[in-house]
Amino acid sequence: MKKHDKFFLNGLWVSPDSTQVHEIINPATDEVCAEVPLANEIDCVRAIESARAAFPAWSSTTANERSDFIHKAADELLNRADELADAITLTMGCPRHICPNLQVLGSIQAFRAYADRAKTMEEIEQRKGFQVLKEPVGVCTLITPWNYPLSILIGKVAPALAAGCTMIAKPAEQTPLQDFIVAEVFEKIGLPDGVFNLLTGIGPEVGPVLCGHPEIDMVSFTGSTRAGVQITESAAPTIKRVCLELGGKSPLVITKDADLAAAVQYGVQNVMMNTGQTCSALTRILVDESVYEEAVSMAKQVAEDNIVGDPLDPQTTMGPLSSASQKSTVVNYIRKGIAEGARLVTGGEEMPTGLTQGAYLAPTIFADVNNQMNIAQEEIFGPVICMIPFRDEGHGVELANDTVYGLSSAVFAKDRESALAIARKIKAGQCFVQGANFTTDAPFGGYKRSGNGREWGEEGISEFIEIKAVLGR
Repeated sequence: MKKHDKFFLNGLWVSPDSTQVHEIINPATDEVCAEVPLANEIDCVRAIESARAAFPAWSSTTANERSDFIHKAADELLNRADELADAITLTMGCPRHICPNLQVLGSIQAFRAYADRAKTMEEIEQRKGFQVLKEPVGVCTLITPWNYPLSILIGKVAPALAAGCTMIAKPAEQTPLQDFIVAEVFEKIGLPDGVFNLLTGIGPEVGPVLCGHPEIDMVSFTGSTRAGVQITESAAPTIKRVCLELGGKSPLVITKDADLAAAVQYGVQNVMMNTGQTCSALTRILVDESVYEEAVSMAKQVAEDNIVGDPLDPQTTMGPLSSASQKSTVVNYIRKGIAEGARLVTGGEEMPTGLTQGAYLAPTIFADVNNQMNIAQEEIFGPVICMIPFRDEGHGVELANDTVYGLSSAVFAKDRESALAIARKIKAGQCFVQGANFTTDAPFGGYKRSGNGREWGEEGISEFIEIKAVLGR
């Protein structure tokens, strides 16, 4: 069993003030696999003070200095890629043979990209009678979820470092192990003391301190919309900057003249690749009614082609959900869908054949769903797809936008131009046309209750920047 008993604060591994510990459960076996300490208010304040003390010197480093640290960290993360993948598979169940490409290697590559973006901090824009300068926003609290624990951590840490910010990282209590590896990497490369601080704790217990303390300048949070509201409330009295990447109920619109087989394959696999635990997953598949039943039949086949099982088995394509609690949440939504009158095409609440323990569910497809159903409006965060027919393209766009969320979306149409015309009408922060793939070079973030601000790409660093105008000749 992996055991951590110290936090990384001010460049040192220090014992917590709190004596509480948290046991981490392997979702594939239901067994305890690791143990970490739980922070209290004193621990949080120590972390904040460490980051505040480090800020003046770190924010005064040159872009080249920060760029060098980012490159060194990326090199060392790559050396430890196997350990990172092992940690993620152990604690959240992503199949081990899939984990490097899905969860680790692309994240490290994206981290390295911010080495060059650090240099944009020294660009001075000359305008008539004044200059526009960039400065780091300050001390940042970075709170990350359990579904892509390394990727989302890097999506916050990399631009924060590049901008010249200092930070406190608080991972989800279910999946903290990769954060400890990242802290070890920063220790090894000699990142200045206090620039990166790590503690573990229960969100509702440490969140009010980490988000409300007057020495915190910014909070970057990825997680549920409910928690995002609470974080915003904690940060509001001191007018902090808050960047939120929250829930989603993203649509895939498939027109009658699209390549139906390719579109359905794309949509179903998009959801199932991380056991449905992707905030931007295309969990609502909207299909022209003239090809709807054919699409439903195809979706059933694609879903059932997945092999659900042990994440250490190289044949497995879909592992368990992240926890028994998350499985219970998803099962309750499946029951709701049946009660609401949706047609259960495949899957359901039963344990997949051949499995007797672990947080497993089979890929689940509901047909005959309408937008009045809870399963069509609420984020399920599991391997569940709602298939909804539409009359024409206008009706399809209307249904796609009939949600409180607006994180991601996709369109399959006759050709790219036709898809783009529909994409422009969908109210979401991203839209994938004709089977496009995710890239960390593109800005990521949502409309409406999916959050505010953007991560990744050039826009990612802008969240960590203050703009100063210097007037006069």
